[in-house]
Amino acid sequence: MKKIIFYLVALFFVVGCGGPDRSDSLVVIDAGHGGHDSGAVSGGQQEKDLVLQITKKLKKELKRKGYRVYLTRGNDRFLKLGQRTRIADKKDAKVFISIHANAISDRSRFDIVEGVETYFLQKTRDERSQRVAARENAAVLQGTDKLSRDVIIDAVLNGPKIIQSHKLAIDVQNNMMKNLNSKYSGVKNGGVRPAPFYVLVGASRPSILVEVGYITNSKERKRLFTSGYQDKIAKGIAEGVGRYIDNRKKEVGF
Repeated sequence: MKKIIFYLVALFFVVGCGGPDRSDSLVVIDAGHGGHDSGAVSGGQQEKDLVLQITKKLKKELKRKGYRVYLTRGNDRFLKLGQRTRIADKKDAKVFISIHANAISDRSRFDIVEGVETYFLQKTRDERSQRVAARENAAVLQGTDKLSRDVIIDAVLNGPKIIQSHKLAIDVQNNMMKNLNSKYSGVKNGGVRPAPFYVLVGASRPSILVEVGYITNSKERKRLFTSGYQDKIAKGIAEGVGRYIDNRKKEVGF
């Protein structure tokens, strides 16, 4: 009898504690900027370095949950827009996540504007969202005229990808804030926002862009470049991705 109980307990730990099998789900993570494109720079810190650090932590969190993970860049190099999204499609990723840090140009508001935000692809009249998208798009759209950009984005604005990207963004934003608020006070929730980020256009799957905070805000910048804060961001994103994918599997066997 004791042997039977022993084997049952062992089986529970091997099967039950491992959780659901997620090895069939690949997540592609894109660390924004890189190489000659430093992204936002403030206080001697560069966006490209920050997002790469967080991306590597996110990879570990997702792998710990059983997902397969692929990074568009694992070092300091620049990738063109088409390269980033082409990877997600070629690898048949379940979701595509691009990691960035926010910034503003008005120095008088550096220590006023802050917050964590998650974006999904959509046109919007919101000036703030347009401004953020314009800054992030600048490096990847050099030499592309406005008409071409509008044609590109209009081609993908309708359909299930946008709806599912919105759901993914909500799950990720909620879980990031839950994790950050568990240890840090005064973290501003910038919410989920639509914006015309062109890095999200090419991937034909649920895709979001996470702005982990404002590098121009001294308090937020200090937190962003600490390992503990990055850990909370990574854990929150991973939990949000897990919630989204698990729900989709229940709905449609995603």
